Amino acid sequence: MEGGVIKPTKPASNISEIASKFAKVCKFRSIGVFSSENPSHLQHHKFSTDVKSVDGVQKPIPELIEVCSNSNWSGHDDVLKVFDIMSELKLAYVQLQEAHIPYDPDKIKTADDLVLSNLDKLCKVRRAFKESQFQKSNSLSACLTILRAEIKVQEKLLERLKAQAKTKDAEISYLKREFQDLDGKNKMLKEEIKCKEREAIKRMNLSSVDNVVKELSKGIHDFAKPLIALMKASGWDLDEAASSIQDSVVYSVRSHKKYAFEAYISRRMFYGFSLKSHNVDDVLRFNDPIDVLIEDPNCKFAAFCRTKYLLIVHPRIEASFFGNLDQRNFVLSGKHPITPFYQLFVKMARWVWLLQCIAASEPESEMFVVNRGTEFSDYYMESVEGVLGEKNGRYKVELMITPGFRIGNRLFKSRVYVSKLNNGY
Repeated sequence: MEGGVIKPTKPASNISEIASKFAKVCKFRSIGVFSSENPSHLQHHKFSTDVKSVDGVQKPIPELIEVCSNSNWSGHDDVLKVFDIMSELKLAYVQLQEAHIPYDPDKIKTADDLVLSNLDKLCKVRRAFKESQFQKSNSLSACLTILRAEIKVQEKLLERLKAQAKTKDAEISYLKREFQDLDGKNKMLKEEIKCKEREAIKRMNLSSVDNVVKELSKGIHDFAKPLIALMKASGWDLDEAASSIQDSVVYSVRSHKKYAFEAYISRRMFYGFSLKSHNVDDVLRFNDPIDVLIEDPNCKFAAFCRTKYLLIVHPRIEASFFGNLDQRNFVLSGKHPITPFYQLFVKMARWVWLLQCIAASEPESEMFVVNRGTEFSDYYMESVEGVLGEKNGRYKVELMITPGFRIGNRLFKSRVYVSKLNNGY
């Protein structure tokens, strides 16, 4: 075969020469190409464009994926293409052999062209493979370039973050110093306020703290009186109500059951008694404490009155008194009704508020209570009805009307209702 022209002479030698050249170039086997090979062997030559770290977890940046996976040689597909070309070569070789017996010049030329065409395809595949290797090398270089650029960007960002952190640290240090200064000033202001509160208490138009305690007892009595009258007028069973406050109390006379209601009011008023200092100037400025609430319905004394009124007067009791809950709703809305009943309550609340402020103004102050059944002691207690009967008789506490107080170096007795203590007690 020379110049594409097949000479008819010596056909056997031409066939042998072509077969020898073809076998040297292609070196393929029988029709099951590479049938003895493990078919899964090709899977190990599969190229991947995934970029992973050593542990297979880290993900690449998008630019690296685009650059590193940009390859024209598709690996597995081109291997399959080589197999197809080899199969076509074998078929062309068989056709070339068949064209010689019987000898057919046209078929020989066709088979020869087919062999040359497939050899040309193999050259193109080989050329594509070399070009892909070159591109792969360039892609890796591009990957490194992108990585270096990314590292520089991240380093600049890190430096900027370090500078910002340094600035924030300086701001934090400044704010800490400022906070310490403000905290010191606040402590000084608190001390000044306490001093002013002590001075205000000393300026009170009262002969002594004894007057506050005395007025407190009177205020509780004055508020209990209309409360009992309204309950009686509303059809409440006063005996049952007194028993619900404290059962099994031994009263000397039936009228003494009023002390059960006074004890109830006192218990509610002194519930949560707090030794917190407050400014009493606003309370002392007015003769009538209701004027304080009208001027400033949101002051601390107003909040105290609101809380205590809602605690003492149950909704059922108020509804039975007035036929509605208008007064209660008025108080709940943050206002204060100017009614005789509420005014009596506010007058009583003022003395509790003042006693609380007085106790808070002294460094060593405390409130103490007397439990029912405790043996009467005139050192800590004062009987509201006096101790009758035998001079050296023994008595026990039935009701604590008001608690006792130790303010500074002074002791204010607890007011109690007592009964005779039996010898077998």
